[in-house]
Amino acid sequence: MRFLLAVLILGLVASFAVSQEIVDNVVVVLDDSGSMNERMRNDRSTTKMDAAKNALVTVVEQLPANAHIGIFMLNDGWLVKLGPVDKAQVINSIQNTSAGGGTPLGRSMKQGADALLLKREKEHYGSYKVLIVTDGEAGDGRLVNRYLPDILARGITVDVIGVDMRGDHSLATQVHTYRRADDPKSLETAVKQVFAESSGDSDTSEEDFELAAAFPEDMAMEVISSLTDSGNHPIGETPKTIVHEDGTVTTQPAAKSEGGSFAGALIIILVVVVAVIAIFVFIGANSRY
Repeated sequence: MRFLLAVLILGLVASFAVSQEIVDNVVVVLDDSGSMNERMRNDRSTTKMDAAKNALVTVVEQLPANAHIGIFMLNDGWLVKLGPVDKAQVINSIQNTSAGGGTPLGRSMKQGADALLLKREKEHYGSYKVLIVTDGEAGDGRLVNRYLPDILARGITVDVIGVDMRGDHSLATQVHTYRRADDPKSLETAVKQVFAESSGDSDTSEEDFELAAAFPEDMAMEVISSLTDSGNHPIGETPKTIVHEDGTVTTQPAAKSEGGSFAGALIIILVVVVAVIAIFVFIGANSRY
């Protein structure tokens, strides 16, 4: 039984990889507050906003075909909605934006993360990241404190770049990575590094199998359950629950798109195939003795 559960775990993971193209999904939360109009201390020839725009343009020009990007401005909302990159359109949008307003970072983090969760609900597989580019602390710190733990708990990577700040941003020790950018060159390098980070290797090895085979049966079932329950309800909200007649409570799953249903069916088929092959191999191995 434990052998078959291990096969099912690894088969489920592998089938996710083969049934879905690995896509890097990045939402850039870009600070367009009034302070971004200030000139950088180490390069008075440019403003923080222009340096950020130039860095993003450079990175967009080099994005691979399988990258999906969205750009959310703190004050103006979606500059570019999350999706496949039309480089000319994205670059034009970046170049035509301007700064002016406050720093509602918490609200903007939620908007960006919700877009990623909605996409993950439909596509299941890939990497999901929020990149925050800002020169100051949030004007809605209460919302940051409320939303950030939930964003991180959902498996979304959060990276922050502090633009020409006199000290580290308060998020520096709370997120996956934090980078200082005190001049245009370091800002461009920081943005490039965030986009260049790998989404990971989906290949399974003998070591992976041995690890999965060692799982207690109840833990193995929990792993399988967690792999099929993505928890993609909006940040800061509780999923709708159903109270059954016997007193048990379950969460109501979100509606799946047709594409998601097809992918789910394909995953099930692949898992069954892997399980059947494993059974025959197991029986054949035992028949020799």
